[in-house]
Amino acid sequence: MFGLTALELARIQFGFTISFHIIFPAITIGLASYLAVLEGLWLWKKDTVYRDLYHFWSKIFAVNFAMGVVSGLVMAYQFGTNWSYFSSFAGSVTGPLLAYEVLTAFFLEAGFLGVMLFGWHRVGPGLHFFATVMVAIGTLISATWILASNSWMQTPQGIEIINDVVVPVNWFEVIFNPSFPYRLAHMVTAAFLATALFVGASGAWHLLKGDNNPRVCKMFSMAMWMLLVVAPLQAFIGDQHGLNTLKHQPAKIAAMEGHWENTPGEGVPLILFAWPDQAAEKNHFEIAIPNLSSLILTHSLDGQFPGLKAFAPEDRPPVAVVFWTFRIMVGLGLLMITLGLWAVWRRWRGTLYEGRWLHRFALVMGPTGLIAILAGWYTTEIGRQPWVIYGVMRTKDAVSDHSALTMSVMLIVFIIAYFFVFGIGTSYMLKLVGKGPEAGEEDPATDNDDPGQSPARPLSAAPDLNKEA
Repeated sequence: MFGLTALELARIQFGFTISFHIIFPAITIGLASYLAVLEGLWLWKKDTVYRDLYHFWSKIFAVNFAMGVVSGLVMAYQFGTNWSYFSSFAGSVTGPLLAYEVLTAFFLEAGFLGVMLFGWHRVGPGLHFFATVMVAIGTLISATWILASNSWMQTPQGIEIINDVVVPVNWFEVIFNPSFPYRLAHMVTAAFLATALFVGASGAWHLLKGDNNPRVCKMFSMAMWMLLVVAPLQAFIGDQHGLNTLKHQPAKIAAMEGHWENTPGEGVPLILFAWPDQAAEKNHFEIAIPNLSSLILTHSLDGQFPGLKAFAPEDRPPVAVVFWTFRIMVGLGLLMITLGLWAVWRRWRGTLYEGRWLHRFALVMGPTGLIAILAGWYTTEIGRQPWVIYGVMRTKDAVSDHSALTMSVMLIVFIIAYFFVFGIGTSYMLKLVGKGPEAGEEDPATDNDDPGQSPARPLSAAPDLNKEA
């Protein structure tokens, strides 16, 4: 069906489900830390603006957290259903890492989540703040284990292959593999950036509607400060990540740069625009800056690195996709830096809350943090092809023995179910954002119809907008 093989359909299904899943944990990581900062400022300054913002964003956090959990369960099951040979071959490494994530992170989050969402009037302020911090730490620990597993697949080490099965011989090397620190820093920073843009877009939306109450101004101001600091930091981390990738996955870098072969004695140009033709092994419509790619990746104007022709055709990733997703990520990153600089200039002039063009730009930039995360994830995962474990196991050897018809039906069911379930959830979350923070914003326990009954699920923390209407 669709003229695709079972392998291609399995990859599309995994890419589709992970595209939905990754955006929810990213916002969860950022919002959890943001809530910890808001509550800490409330305890320190006793300014009700921070308390109101905490209660407002905690409701959005609850909805986002619930959708992240549901979408994450599907991801875990796919390893057994669609990638059984991968699980059989490498489950001795990936299985324990995912189990550690549940034991050390998810249980930590779940244990303190109820206190965080429903304990404002049930426990003391110190204990409640501690619960919020523990949830924030839990999200970061969760990201650590997930990135350790994925990074090991990118740069495997600490293993032996015995009887065609991966056997871990050094867990320290497995976890702290060469790409792990770069990927962890890059992903966590991306989550903070995406959340800052989300919060900033919410503030910009209300400012454009003429609602410039102190809560709206405060969250917009905090988001712009975060953007100013984190966006340039992410550019630096990305540069270091690129150098690490050049060392361990040079074929991926060649695809990202659209670089086919070296010219003796000449540096490698930075290709701004091109249409890579994998069959013809060349670029069409190329616009490039001479020697700049050499300067960035080798810190020398005439430095060279392997081109795609240095690798066998069967070992090259899909060039056009990797080339363009990388440029989308970098281009959006430059726009984020621009927004941060524009906001600080407006702040210096004392017109941060009056600049309507700035607010329009911030509103448009709202989803770009998540788009950049997806583009970066596609660059990383598609750029690893044709390997599922780089240099160890090819993707075609990892897929389960399903027919193309079976995979087609499964993909259609997933698409319909995901757009229905997560479409409703996302729409509801955006309605909460559109409602905006109010003075005296109540915490979820107070919003509940029966204060004497403790809610049993995170979604209970979000208000019923229909009842309020």
